[in-house]
Formats: sequence, C-alpha cells, structure tokens
Amino acid sequence: MKNLLNLFFPKVCPGCSAHLGDYEDYVCLECRHELPLTNFHFNGDERVKNVLYGRVPLEHATSLLHFSKKGIVQQLLHNLKYRGQEDVGLFLGKWLGQELKNLEAYRNIDLVVPVPIHKAKMRKRGYNQVHKFGEEIAAALQVPFNNKILQKRSSTKTQVFKDRLRRLDTDKSTFRVADENELKGKHLLLVDDIITTGATVEACAQVLLNIEGVSLSLATMAMTD
Repeated sequence: MKNLLNLFFPKVCPGCSAHLGDYEDYVCLECRHELPLTNFHFNGDERVKNVLYGRVPLEHATSLLHFSKKGIVQQLLHNLKYRGQEDVGLFLGKWLGQELKNLEAYRNIDLVVPVPIHKAKMRKRGYNQVHKFGEEIAAALQVPFNNKILQKRSSTKTQVFKDRLRRLDTDKSTFRVADENELKGKHLLLVDDIITTGATVEACAQVLLNIEGVSLSLATMAMTD
C-alpha cells in the first residue's frame, strides 16, 4: 500500500525536493548527513545559554542545528513555516527528543511549552510551526505539552531576517500566561524554531519567570551562526 501511495503521491525531501525512498523518513539520507548538528547538549557547549546571559537565567539550553543563510537548515525551516511542511517539525522534534531523554539535565522537566504565534498568523498559516516539534520532545521526555498556557497578544514580523537592533526591540508585553497557577513551581522547557538575538525568548521568559517557583530551560530547532 505504501509503495502504491508513493507512486501516485510521492513524498519529497523538504531539504532538496528529491523523492524519498521507501526507507527514508521525512528527509533523504543525503540531506540528513549534511545537517549541521550542534551537539551542544552532548559536549557542554553553552552557546545558546550565553546568548541570553545577563537577561534570562536559563537552567539548560540547546539547539539541534546550526543555521546559516542559503543553507539546508534555512530551506527546511522555510518549508516548515511557509510551505505547510509540518513534518519537518515532527522530524526534528523526534530527533532532539530522543537525544534529550537520555540526558540527566532534561530529566526534571515538568512541562514543554512552545513559543506561541498570534491568532491572526495562526489563521493564515493554519498551525504553529513549533507545535509538532514540542509535542515530540514532550513525548520523548514523558511530560505534558501545553500550547495554550503561553499566549501572544500582538502580531510581530518574523525575527530571522530582521537586523539585530530591531530584534532587540521586541515588545516585552507581547506575551501573557493564561493560568499562572498551572505553572507554579514547575521547570518549563520552552521550545522555538530558531534563536538569533534571543529577544523573543527574553520576552517569553519575562512573563514565565515572574511566576512563583518557575525555572526555565530552552530547546530550539536551530541557532544562527
């Protein structure tokens, strides 16, 4: 049946658009081998944490991939955000989740929370590009995933291609928490697609860390070089 479906509705790699083989899952083997893994969570590299040094007290922080303009990761994230290819988030979430679940640093996570998008963007796109990524990580860590608790008040343009100063001017009142009591005393893992200057994470952290007993860690699909 799978071969018959592939004959009429062939699956293509979101990285290079080549048809996927029977044993390839979401990304072709060639693109998978080309993905620039950071291995931050394995080698103790605190580069992601250092982006927010002095601004957000993170317990742990990591990114799965290095992001560079015109590279394969940019292509993957573009397909995820603008071409409806949600399976990219699923694929990357499964990958990172399987790695984090074996690490002591991530075994005391209580809840996975995605960086939200505004309801206007949700209506236009139809999904939050971080949703499946976060769901897969939560499943691997065997903790709940909550995409309703952190909400975005106002719509802002994408951060990736903004200049540094404008990214740092992200409105600190952009986000709100629906029910603070649900988060009290918990270690949250905030998940996002990409970290650049950390302005979006900082804005989220300002409302999350204002809740009694909350501690915060971060995991993203990619980090800009």
